[in-house]
Amino acid sequence: MVDDGIERTWRPAWPCPVGSLLRQQRRGPGDPTQRADGARTWRGVRTPEGPATLCVEPLAHDGTVHARAWGAGAAWALEQLPALLGAEDDVSSFEPRTPLVADAWLRTPHWRLGRTGLVHESLLPSILEQKVTGQEAFASFRRLVRRFGEPAPGPGADVGLLVQPAAETVARIPSWEWLQLGVDGARSTAAVRCARVADSLQRVVDRDPGRTDAALQSVPGIGVWTSAEVRMRVLGDADAVSYGDYHLATQVGWALGHAAFTDQQMADYLAPWEPQRGRVAHLLRGVGMSRPRRGPRMAPRTHLPVRRR
Repeated sequence: MVDDGIERTWRPAWPCPVGSLLRQQRRGPGDPTQRADGARTWRGVRTPEGPATLCVEPLAHDGTVHARAWGAGAAWALEQLPALLGAEDDVSSFEPRTPLVADAWLRTPHWRLGRTGLVHESLLPSILEQKVTGQEAFASFRRLVRRFGEPAPGPGADVGLLVQPAAETVARIPSWEWLQLGVDGARSTAAVRCARVADSLQRVVDRDPGRTDAALQSVPGIGVWTSAEVRMRVLGDADAVSYGDYHLATQVGWALGHAAFTDQQMADYLAPWEPQRGRVAHLLRGVGMSRPRRGPRMAPRTHLPVRRR
């Protein structure tokens, strides 16, 4: 029997840029849990009701978004579709305040922060991205999902889509397997700790961002940067700023005056926009100005016994 899945048609209240909003959740160009197929975007997700494949098509001529889902978590995934595409991100009170921010806002007036509501889905790859190059982190995430994940339900498997491993699976991965995935001891220890308390962390998604931040940072190995990366994706927290990011403060500083900022300088500049500091940081990051390169890129480490697959 062919599983046709279930479908939903949703009409956003603004010209929703579906593709760019879904890319907020993608972990590198080779993310095995999210694939682009022409105009459509496929996502393999582990919902509270089970795995699901979600296929989303961009705005149609009549202004609607069409989605279809398969698997035990299909209904949950479709119910969350508007939040995933930024419908809960209220920009009505946002004030650009400065000409530069106002200009950046005019360039992307329809951009919103999506909200997945899935803590472990964002927390695990964020941990892998701690203090390493994006190239290294994305490669480790791909290996992890291919080694311990599972094929996405329905036609998701036909397009090569995978679902992240369940938290209980992550909690049982031995130390030598982590090393072969290219993940050092500090990050793998944090990943295992978070997997063991994943259910408790999931219960904070309906709380305010401040309490969510406190809950995340109560786990050893989770700091300001990781918490902000998670809150931005899981809660759509417009005030989440990834302090400690290798590039962000520099990009914001150069956008403002061609001089790199420290984290403290960036925090001082963003303070008037609270509770929308993360939105401003994102807008300035997209202005396009950056410090000229005067040396080679930071190279991935080669001392770990990585299993190439």
